[in-house]
Amino acid sequence: MAKIKDKVKNALDEARMLVLGAQVLVGLQFRSVFEKGFESLPVPSQALKLAGLGLMLLAVGLLISPAAYHRLVERGEDTEEIHRYTSKLMGFALLPFALGLGIDLYVAAQKVVGWKTGAAAGLLGLLVAVFFWYLLELYRRRERAGEIAEKKREEQEVDEPKDEERDERKKLSDKIKHVLTECRVVLPGAQALMGFQFIAILTESFDKLPSGSKYVHLACIGLNALTIVLLMTPAAYHRIVEQGQETEHFHRFASKMLVAALVPLALGLSGDVYVVVQKVTDSQLVSIVSALVILAIFWELWFGLTLYRRTQRKYAS
Repeated sequence: MAKIKDKVKNALDEARMLVLGAQVLVGLQFRSVFEKGFESLPVPSQALKLAGLGLMLLAVGLLISPAAYHRLVERGEDTEEIHRYTSKLMGFALLPFALGLGIDLYVAAQKVVGWKTGAAAGLLGLLVAVFFWYLLELYRRRERAGEIAEKKREEQEVDEPKDEERDERKKLSDKIKHVLTECRVVLPGAQALMGFQFIAILTESFDKLPSGSKYVHLACIGLNALTIVLLMTPAAYHRIVEQGQETEHFHRFASKMLVAALVPLALGLSGDVYVVVQKVTDSQLVSIVSALVILAIFWELWFGLTLYRRTQRKYAS
């Protein structure tokens, strides 16, 4: 059972997690218009780029709205109303974000591989985002309805929980706060990286890259987009499925999404290392080795070392 102050804090933290990255993307969207490569884009792509900027601005406006509502309407009080308002606005904000992401993927792919493949890439990105942020939640919400209703009934009980039960709830609440914080640590960096990846496509230097490097960079954008979608999924899941309740199920789900997001993030970063080293050294061998070394370091730190320590603790106990 989550206290209302904890539910409001989690909701605002999740909104902050999304808006920080969205603001970075908006800033880089503004920046991209002033790149020389923007002028070489087809007029429809330029118009779509502006539409994508508008959609991202709409998402930012929706995500910031709960802060204004909390100050002006609720006067800083933690209420069910601000919790519901924040949850609804976050649900609305993810749709323009998904559309903007799809548009950016189209523009990037169109410049490298043509408009047909670009349209397929943009549509795929949109569908993946909609699946993880809406369809998955709507499906799981029916399955989770019983437990969530029980949690809400517990909130109406006036009896104080036993000390042991109170400690368990506090422990679970802390675990959920930690996993949301960890998502918030990774997400803004991933979104900033994707913004720079989009801008790189509009530079003169990118046009001079070998075709292979262009394809690798485009693949890295797709991997980073998947990273962002996975990292934003816990916020959507918590609002739509769990309705802000603190449950062990949500903690496990958010943990899986966070760990899963690290896989495409490592691949995307390593792929762009290949592109950069290839440009500097003009050596495919050095580029491949550099990318593999970086990938090995990331996976060793994020998975190898952690799984080794987990196994050690398991056998020690």
